[in-house]
Amino acid sequence: MAPPPPRAWRRRLAVGVALLLPLALAASGSPWSGKRSLGPGPPSRGPLDHRHLAIIINAADPLSETIGRQYQAARLIPPDQVIRVRFPSGEASLSPGLFRRIKASVDRQTPAHVQVYALAWAAPYRVGCQSITSAFSLGLDARFCASGCRTTALSPLFARGDVRRPWDQLRVRPSMMLAATSAAAARRLIQQGVASDGTAPPGTAYLLSTSDARRNRRAAGYDRVMAAIGSRLRVRIIESDTLVGAQDVMAYVTGLAFPVGLRTNRFRPGAVADHLTSFGGQLTDSPQMSALRWLEAGATGSYGTVVEPCSFPAKFPDPGLLLTYYLRGDTLIESYWRSVAMPGQGVFIGEPLARPWPVDGGLSPGDAAGARPRRAR
Repeated sequence: MAPPPPRAWRRRLAVGVALLLPLALAASGSPWSGKRSLGPGPPSRGPLDHRHLAIIINAADPLSETIGRQYQAARLIPPDQVIRVRFPSGEASLSPGLFRRIKASVDRQTPAHVQVYALAWAAPYRVGCQSITSAFSLGLDARFCASGCRTTALSPLFARGDVRRPWDQLRVRPSMMLAATSAAAARRLIQQGVASDGTAPPGTAYLLSTSDARRNRRAAGYDRVMAAIGSRLRVRIIESDTLVGAQDVMAYVTGLAFPVGLRTNRFRPGAVADHLTSFGGQLTDSPQMSALRWLEAGATGSYGTVVEPCSFPAKFPDPGLLLTYYLRGDTLIESYWRSVAMPGQGVFIGEPLARPWPVDGGLSPGDAAGARPRRAR
């Protein structure tokens, strides 16, 4: 993961994101804007649920069938929201031509009221130069690709807290992969998501500032995360490459190619975790640690890039945005999609409808005993 050239960073990212972001936040009434848009809206505009999600199954892949059926049963997905397509299983990438045929079939079968997709497989995770979740959600579009250390187009969902029905409002259906390499792993993931619903779980967001300078780019914003959510969720900034033995993980954010000790920690149902590295989204054949390892360790959602992104933080989840939306009662898929400015090269994985906090949820300052953020070594 080469660092982006300084001039390119200042000219393209600073102008394309730093200047546009405050405008987007102010216009959307997002939690970073100074406006408070976190209150519950009308019932019809509340968080997404089983009525708004379609499962896409690869009928040529028995594991995909199993994952899809498990999820349909667990989340009571209506039969007309289970969509089957067919393509060779096990390949890491789909060709753009084959993807267009698959997407046309999916579009024909998708009920008009569906807002989001769950993709019931771990591979393929890529279409040409894009991730498969961005291809299903944003379409095949060269603006969401990059050759070398360049920025990409911004997601229309980034920081858009006002968008409750993305298909109805933006003609975008966010997608997330129900990624697993066995039926048992899929079952555990789904159970973790369902078990999280409405629990307002106590726990800690662990933000690791590592020794890997190229991958530690998000650490500069950790103090902002503490200021934004520290009264509602315990936050710890840890200056270390490892987290070992934590028993209350609700979020784990780090920057390393190979995080270690994951299975020594206990992830609470609904937990999110990801690492900033080049190829974490190459789920089944990554030369680095696959983002699947987070789910296998107990996390309910994660993210990783499928092609070299260079170390642009805008191509990875902003933990402050992710957790702020999650704490207000958004689903996992909504929260993760709102947190990535440039998702064209990355895949979202996990249980899409997990929603640990009720609408306008999270800990109030009076309830957040011991939740004062702290910094550790």
